Amino acid sequence: MEAYLDNSATTPPCPEAIAAMREALTTVWGNPSSLHWAGLNAERLLAQSRESLAELFGCEPAEVTFTSGGTESNNLAIFGAANALRRRGRRVVTSAVEHSSIAESVKELASRGFEVVYLSVDRGGRVSEQELMQAINAETILVSLMAVNNEVGSLQPVEVIRRVVQYHRAPALIHCDAVQAFGKLPMQPARLGVDLMTVSSHKIHGPKGAGALYVRRGVKLNPLVYGGSQENRLRPGTEGMPAIAGFSAAVRALPNPMAIMDYVSSLRDRLVAGAASMEGVKLNSPPDALPYLTNLSVPGLQSETMLNFLSERGICVSSGSACAKGKKSRVLRAMGLGDADIAGALRISLSRFTTWEEIDAFLYALNEARLTLARK
Repeated sequence: MEAYLDNSATTPPCPEAIAAMREALTTVWGNPSSLHWAGLNAERLLAQSRESLAELFGCEPAEVTFTSGGTESNNLAIFGAANALRRRGRRVVTSAVEHSSIAESVKELASRGFEVVYLSVDRGGRVSEQELMQAINAETILVSLMAVNNEVGSLQPVEVIRRVVQYHRAPALIHCDAVQAFGKLPMQPARLGVDLMTVSSHKIHGPKGAGALYVRRGVKLNPLVYGGSQENRLRPGTEGMPAIAGFSAAVRALPNPMAIMDYVSSLRDRLVAGAASMEGVKLNSPPDALPYLTNLSVPGLQSETMLNFLSERGICVSSGSACAKGKKSRVLRAMGLGDADIAGALRISLSRFTTWEEIDAFLYALNEARLTLARK
Protein backbone atom coordinates (compact mmCIF):
# COMPACT_ATOMS: atom_id res chain seq x y z
CA MET A 1 0.00 0.00 0.00
CA GLU A 2 1.07 3.60 -0.55
CA ALA A 3 2.01 5.69 2.48
CA TYR A 4 2.74 9.40 2.39
CA LEU A 5 4.90 10.16 5.45
CA ASP A 6 6.73 13.31 4.33
CA ASN A 7 4.34 15.90 5.71
CA SER A 8 7.14 18.11 7.04
CA ALA A 9 8.13 18.71 3.40
CA THR A 10 4.58 19.42 2.28
CA THR A 11 1.06 18.25 3.01
CA PRO A 12 -1.68 17.24 0.56
CA PRO A 13 -4.19 20.09 0.24
CA CYS A 14 -7.42 19.57 2.11
CA PRO A 15 -10.80 19.70 0.29
CA GLU A 16 -11.63 23.03 1.91
CA ALA A 17 -8.48 24.64 0.52
CA ILE A 18 -9.07 23.26 -2.96
CA ALA A 19 -12.66 24.55 -2.99
CA ALA A 20 -11.59 28.01 -1.78
CA MET A 21 -8.89 28.25 -4.45
CA ARG A 22 -11.33 27.24 -7.16
CA GLU A 23 -13.76 29.94 -6.07
CA ALA A 24 -11.00 32.57 -5.97
CA LEU A 25 -9.92 31.61 -9.49
CA THR A 26 -13.38 31.52 -11.01
CA THR A 27 -15.55 34.06 -9.18
CA VAL A 28 -13.35 36.30 -6.98
CA TRP A 29 -10.53 36.92 -9.45
CA GLY A 30 -10.30 40.71 -9.19
CA ASN A 31 -7.32 42.72 -8.00
CA PRO A 32 -7.86 43.59 -4.32
CA SER A 33 -6.44 47.06 -4.95
CA SER A 34 -9.01 47.91 -7.65
CA LEU A 35 -12.00 50.09 -6.71
CA HIS A 36 -14.66 48.48 -8.91
CA TRP A 37 -16.93 45.61 -7.87
CA ALA A 38 -14.48 42.87 -8.88
CA GLY A 39 -11.72 44.47 -6.86
CA LEU A 40 -13.96 45.07 -3.88
CA ASN A 41 -15.01 41.41 -3.84
CA ALA A 42 -11.37 40.37 -3.87
CA GLU A 43 -10.51 42.92 -1.17
CA ARG A 44 -13.30 41.51 0.98
CA LEU A 45 -11.92 37.99 0.55
CA LEU A 46 -8.44 39.23 1.44
CA ALA A 47 -9.76 40.86 4.61
CA GLN A 48 -11.64 37.70 5.59
CA SER A 49 -8.51 35.62 5.02
CA ARG A 50 -6.45 37.94 7.19
CA GLU A 51 -9.08 37.80 9.94
CA SER A 52 -9.01 33.98 9.92
CA LEU A 53 -5.29 33.92 10.58
CA ALA A 54 -5.47 36.73 13.13
CA GLU A 55 -8.14 34.86 15.08
CA LEU A 56 -5.90 31.80 15.32
CA PHE A 57 -2.93 33.96 16.35
CA GLY A 58 -4.99 35.91 18.85
CA CYS A 59 -3.83 39.16 17.28
CA GLU A 60 -5.16 42.07 15.24
CA PRO A 61 -5.64 41.54 11.49
CA ALA A 62 -3.27 44.43 10.80
CA GLU A 63 -0.49 42.39 12.43
CA VAL A 64 -0.70 39.71 9.70
CA THR A 65 1.39 40.18 6.54
CA PHE A 66 0.83 37.69 3.73
CA THR A 67 3.89 36.40 1.86
CA SER A 68 4.70 33.65 -0.62
CA GLY A 69 5.70 31.21 2.14
CA GLY A 70 8.02 30.44 5.02
CA THR A 71 11.27 31.30 3.28
CA GLU A 72 10.12 34.77 2.27
CA SER A 73 8.65 35.40 5.73
CA ASN A 74 11.92 34.37 7.37
CA ASN A 75 13.95 36.59 5.05
CA LEU A 76 11.64 39.53 5.68
CA ALA A 77 11.94 39.03 9.43
CA ILE A 78 15.74 38.65 9.46
CA PHE A 79 16.75 41.36 7.01
CA GLY A 80 13.85 43.64 7.87
CA ALA A 81 14.70 43.63 11.57
CA ALA A 82 18.49 43.80 11.18
CA ASN A 83 18.37 46.71 8.76
CA ALA A 84 15.81 48.60 10.84
CA LEU A 85 17.83 48.27 14.06
CA ARG A 86 21.43 48.30 12.83
CA ARG A 87 22.12 51.65 14.49
CA ARG A 88 21.22 50.20 17.90
CA GLY A 89 23.51 47.18 17.77
CA ARG A 90 25.07 44.57 15.52
CA ARG A 91 24.55 41.27 17.34
CA VAL A 92 22.16 38.64 16.00
CA VAL A 93 21.53 35.44 17.98
CA THR A 94 20.22 32.24 16.44
CA SER A 95 20.79 28.49 16.74
CA ALA A 96 22.98 26.05 14.86
CA VAL A 97 19.93 24.03 13.75
CA GLU A 98 17.69 26.59 12.08
CA HIS A 99 16.04 26.13 8.70
CA SER A 100 18.25 27.03 5.75
CA SER A 101 16.24 30.19 5.09
CA ILE A 102 17.42 31.46 8.48
CA ALA A 103 20.91 29.98 8.31
CA GLU A 104 21.66 31.50 4.91
CA SER A 105 20.11 34.84 5.85
CA VAL A 106 22.22 35.32 8.98
CA LYS A 107 25.29 34.16 7.05
CA GLU A 108 24.63 37.01 4.64
CA LEU A 109 24.21 39.41 7.58
CA ALA A 110 27.63 38.31 8.86
CA SER A 111 29.15 39.20 5.48
CA ARG A 112 27.64 42.67 5.90
CA GLY A 113 29.34 43.26 9.23
CA PHE A 114 26.81 41.94 11.72
CA GLU A 115 27.97 39.72 14.56
CA VAL A 116 26.14 36.40 14.44
CA VAL A 117 26.13 34.16 17.53
CA TYR A 118 25.10 30.55 17.01
CA LEU A 119 23.65 28.67 19.97
CA SER A 120 24.77 25.05 20.19
CA VAL A 121 22.33 22.23 20.89
CA ASP A 122 22.44 19.12 23.05
CA ARG A 123 21.97 15.51 21.92
CA GLY A 124 18.24 16.14 21.75
CA GLY A 125 18.64 19.14 19.46
CA ARG A 126 17.60 21.68 22.09
CA VAL A 127 19.43 24.90 22.90
CA SER A 128 20.58 25.65 26.42
CA GLU A 129 18.74 28.38 28.30
CA GLN A 130 22.00 29.18 30.07
CA GLU A 131 23.81 29.65 26.76
CA LEU A 132 20.93 31.80 25.57
CA MET A 133 21.40 34.01 28.62
CA GLN A 134 25.10 34.35 27.86
CA ALA A 135 24.64 35.03 24.15
CA ILE A 136 22.20 37.93 24.45
CA ASN A 137 23.64 41.26 25.52
CA ALA A 138 22.77 44.97 25.33
CA GLU A 139 23.98 45.08 21.70
CA THR A 140 21.64 42.32 20.52
CA ILE A 141 19.10 43.53 17.97
CA LEU A 142 17.57 40.23 16.85
CA VAL A 143 17.02 36.75 18.28
CA SER A 144 15.66 34.10 15.91
CA LEU A 145 14.77 30.65 17.24
CA MET A 146 12.49 28.08 15.64
CA ALA A 147 9.64 26.57 17.67
CA VAL A 148 10.07 23.02 16.34
CA ASN A 149 13.08 21.70 14.47
CA ASN A 150 12.18 20.62 10.97
CA GLU A 151 14.44 17.54 10.94
CA VAL A 152 14.15 15.94 14.38
CA GLY A 153 11.13 17.64 15.98
CA SER A 154 12.94 19.15 18.98
CA LEU A 155 10.95 21.78 20.87
CA GLN A 156 12.88 24.98 21.54
CA PRO A 157 12.42 27.26 24.62
CA VAL A 158 11.12 30.23 22.64
CA GLU A 159 9.03 31.45 25.56
CA VAL A 160 12.11 32.23 27.71
CA ILE A 161 13.70 34.62 25.22
CA ARG A 162 11.60 37.63 26.20
CA ARG A 163 12.73 37.40 29.83
CA VAL A 164 16.38 37.21 28.78
CA VAL A 165 16.06 40.16 26.42
CA GLN A 166 14.40 42.22 29.14
CA TYR A 167 17.06 41.20 31.66
CA HIS A 168 19.81 42.52 29.39
CA ARG A 169 17.74 45.56 28.35
CA ALA A 170 18.51 44.68 24.78
CA PRO A 171 16.72 46.38 21.86
CA ALA A 172 16.27 42.96 20.25
CA LEU A 173 13.26 41.87 18.28
CA ILE A 174 12.34 38.22 18.82
CA HIS A 175 11.53 36.11 15.78
CA CYS A 176 10.15 32.58 15.79
CA ASP A 177 10.06 30.30 12.76
CA ALA A 178 6.86 28.43 13.62
CA VAL A 179 6.42 26.67 10.28
CA GLN A 180 6.63 23.14 11.72
CA ALA A 181 4.67 24.00 14.87
CA PHE A 182 1.78 25.91 13.29
CA GLY A 183 -1.43 23.90 13.31
CA LYS A 184 0.10 21.27 15.59
CA LEU A 185 0.65 23.30 18.75
CA PRO A 186 -1.07 26.44 20.10
CA MET A 187 1.03 29.24 18.56
CA GLN A 188 -0.13 32.62 19.83
CA PRO A 189 2.62 35.24 19.49
CA ALA A 190 1.62 37.25 22.55
CA ARG A 191 1.86 34.20 24.82
CA LEU A 192 5.20 33.23 23.32
CA GLY A 193 6.48 36.77 23.77
CA VAL A 194 7.64 37.12 20.16
CA ASP A 195 7.58 40.16 17.91
CA LEU A 196 7.72 38.26 14.63
CA MET A 197 6.46 34.79 13.72
CA THR A 198 6.62 32.84 10.47
CA VAL A 199 3.98 30.35 9.25
CA SER A 200 3.40 28.58 5.95
CA SER A 201 0.30 27.35 4.15
CA HIS A 202 1.50 24.12 2.57
CA LYS A 203 2.50 22.63 5.94
CA ILE A 204 -1.13 22.70 7.15
CA HIS A 205 -2.87 21.21 4.09
CA GLY A 206 -3.11 24.51 2.26
CA PRO A 207 -1.56 25.36 -1.13
CA LYS A 208 2.04 26.21 -1.85
CA GLY A 209 2.79 29.85 -2.58
CA ALA A 210 1.24 31.37 0.55
CA GLY A 211 2.57 32.12 4.01
CA ALA A 212 2.44 34.86 6.58
CA LEU A 213 4.57 36.85 8.96
CA TYR A 214 3.11 38.07 12.21
CA VAL A 215 4.50 41.55 12.93
CA ARG A 216 3.61 42.91 16.35
CA ARG A 217 1.96 46.31 16.29
CA GLY A 218 4.58 49.04 16.65
CA VAL A 219 7.44 46.95 15.21
CA LYS A 220 9.15 48.58 12.26
CA LEU A 221 10.75 46.43 9.56
CA ASN A 222 12.55 47.50 6.41
CA PRO A 223 10.92 45.87 3.36
CA LEU A 224 12.87 43.62 1.00
CA VAL A 225 11.17 44.90 -2.15
CA TYR A 226 9.52 48.18 -3.12
CA GLY A 227 6.81 49.25 -5.51
CA GLY A 228 3.36 49.28 -3.93
CA SER A 229 1.32 49.84 -0.79
CA GLN A 230 0.06 46.27 -0.40
CA GLU A 231 0.55 44.48 2.93
CA ASN A 232 1.39 47.73 4.76
CA ARG A 233 4.22 48.27 2.24
CA LEU A 234 6.11 45.36 3.77
CA ARG A 235 5.35 43.04 0.87
CA PRO A 236 4.30 45.15 -2.14
CA GLY A 237 2.79 43.54 -5.22
CA THR A 238 -0.64 42.18 -6.11
CA GLU A 239 -1.66 39.56 -3.57
CA GLY A 240 -1.89 35.96 -4.81
CA MET A 241 -5.53 35.56 -3.87
CA PRO A 242 -6.10 31.91 -4.89
CA ALA A 243 -3.24 30.78 -2.67
CA ILE A 244 -4.23 33.13 0.16
CA ALA A 245 -7.85 31.95 -0.03
CA GLY A 246 -6.71 28.32 0.12
CA PHE A 247 -4.44 29.14 3.05
CA SER A 248 -7.30 30.77 4.91
CA ALA A 249 -9.59 27.80 4.26
CA ALA A 250 -6.93 25.41 5.54
CA VAL A 251 -6.61 27.54 8.68
CA ARG A 252 -10.35 27.43 9.28
CA ALA A 253 -10.34 23.65 8.77
CA LEU A 254 -7.69 23.10 11.45
CA PRO A 255 -8.95 21.18 14.49
CA ASN A 256 -7.91 22.13 17.99
CA PRO A 257 -4.30 20.89 17.93
CA MET A 258 -4.47 19.40 21.39
CA ALA A 259 -7.64 17.48 20.53
CA ILE A 260 -5.77 15.29 18.05
CA MET A 261 -2.41 15.17 19.84
CA ASP A 262 -3.21 11.85 21.50
CA TYR A 263 -3.98 10.27 18.13
CA VAL A 264 -0.78 11.53 16.50
CA SER A 265 1.22 10.53 19.59
CA SER A 266 -0.15 7.00 19.38
CA LEU A 267 0.88 6.82 15.71
CA ARG A 268 4.36 8.00 16.64
CA ASP A 269 4.60 5.51 19.50
CA ARG A 270 3.70 2.66 17.15
CA LEU A 271 6.29 3.90 14.67
CA VAL A 272 9.04 4.20 17.27
CA ALA A 273 8.29 0.85 18.90
CA GLY A 274 8.28 -0.91 15.56
CA ALA A 275 11.54 0.69 14.42
CA ALA A 276 13.23 0.05 17.77
CA SER A 277 12.45 -3.65 17.48
CA MET A 278 14.63 -3.86 14.35
CA GLU A 279 18.28 -4.61 14.90
CA GLY A 280 20.57 -1.70 14.08
CA VAL A 281 17.88 1.00 13.78
CA LYS A 282 18.66 4.08 15.92
CA LEU A 283 16.28 6.84 16.98
CA ASN A 284 17.65 10.37 16.54
CA SER A 285 14.68 12.41 17.72
CA PRO A 286 14.47 13.10 21.46
CA PRO A 287 11.68 11.42 23.47
CA ASP A 288 9.90 14.75 23.94
CA ALA A 289 10.00 15.72 20.26
CA LEU A 290 6.83 16.88 18.55
CA PRO A 291 5.01 13.60 17.77
CA TYR A 292 4.46 14.61 14.17
CA LEU A 293 8.15 14.19 13.34
CA THR A 294 10.55 11.28 13.91
CA ASN A 295 14.14 10.98 12.71
CA LEU A 296 15.90 7.63 12.73
CA SER A 297 19.01 6.06 11.22
CA VAL A 298 19.98 2.72 9.79
CA PRO A 299 23.78 2.87 10.06
CA GLY A 300 25.54 1.04 7.25
CA LEU A 301 22.86 1.96 4.72
CA GLN A 302 22.73 5.19 2.74
CA SER A 303 19.65 7.41 3.01
CA GLU A 304 19.35 7.81 -0.76
CA THR A 305 19.45 4.07 -1.30
CA MET A 306 16.74 3.50 1.29
CA LEU A 307 14.60 6.35 -0.06
CA ASN A 308 14.65 4.81 -3.53
CA PHE A 309 13.85 1.36 -2.13
CA LEU A 310 10.94 2.71 -0.10
CA SER A 311 9.64 4.89 -2.93
CA GLU A 312 9.48 1.89 -5.26
CA ARG A 313 7.14 0.34 -2.70
CA GLY A 314 4.94 3.43 -2.48
CA ILE A 315 6.42 4.80 0.75
CA CYS A 316 7.26 8.52 0.84
CA VAL A 317 9.69 9.72 3.52
CA SER A 318 12.77 11.96 3.34
CA SER A 319 16.37 12.08 4.47
CA GLY A 320 15.96 15.50 6.09
CA SER A 321 14.84 18.98 5.13
CA ALA A 322 13.39 19.14 1.62
CA CYS A 323 15.28 22.41 1.10
CA ALA A 324 18.61 20.64 1.68
CA LYS A 325 18.33 18.76 -1.65
CA GLY A 326 20.12 15.66 -0.33
CA LYS A 327 22.97 17.44 1.47
CA LYS A 328 24.19 15.88 4.71
CA SER A 329 22.33 17.18 7.70
CA ARG A 330 24.02 20.00 9.62
CA VAL A 331 21.27 19.56 12.25
CA LEU A 332 22.32 16.00 13.03
CA ARG A 333 25.95 17.11 12.93
CA ALA A 334 25.23 19.84 15.49
CA MET A 335 23.55 17.22 17.68
CA GLY A 336 26.78 15.22 17.75
CA LEU A 337 25.80 12.30 15.53
CA GLY A 338 28.50 10.38 13.71
CA ASP A 339 28.98 10.05 9.97
CA ALA A 340 27.28 6.66 9.72
CA ASP A 341 24.17 7.83 11.56
CA ILE A 342 23.94 10.97 9.44
CA ALA A 343 24.47 9.08 6.18
CA GLY A 344 21.68 6.64 7.04
CA ALA A 345 19.11 9.09 8.43
CA LEU A 346 15.43 9.11 7.52
CA ARG A 347 12.76 11.64 8.50
CA ILE A 348 9.22 10.34 8.91
CA SER A 349 6.62 13.07 9.34
CA LEU A 350 2.93 12.61 10.06
CA SER A 351 -0.25 14.63 9.70
CA ARG A 352 -3.67 14.46 11.26
CA PHE A 353 -4.72 12.38 8.24
CA THR A 354 -2.01 9.72 8.67
CA THR A 355 -3.43 6.23 9.27
CA TRP A 356 -2.36 3.17 11.24
CA GLU A 357 -2.09 1.30 7.95
CA GLU A 358 0.47 3.80 6.64
CA ILE A 359 2.62 3.37 9.75
CA ASP A 360 2.51 -0.41 9.39
CA ALA A 361 3.29 -0.18 5.66
CA PHE A 362 6.36 1.91 6.41
CA LEU A 363 7.59 -0.44 9.13
CA TYR A 364 7.19 -3.44 6.87
CA ALA A 365 9.07 -1.71 4.04
CA LEU A 366 11.78 -0.42 6.39
CA ASN A 367 12.45 -3.90 7.70
CA GLU A 368 12.50 -5.24 4.15
CA ALA A 369 14.99 -2.52 3.18
CA ARG A 370 17.16 -3.25 6.19
CA LEU A 371 17.34 -6.96 5.40
CA THR A 372 17.57 -6.68 1.63
CA LEU A 373 20.01 -3.80 1.22
CA ALA A 374 22.35 -5.06 3.92
CA ARG A 375 23.07 -8.14 1.79
CA LYS A 376 24.14 -6.08 -1.22
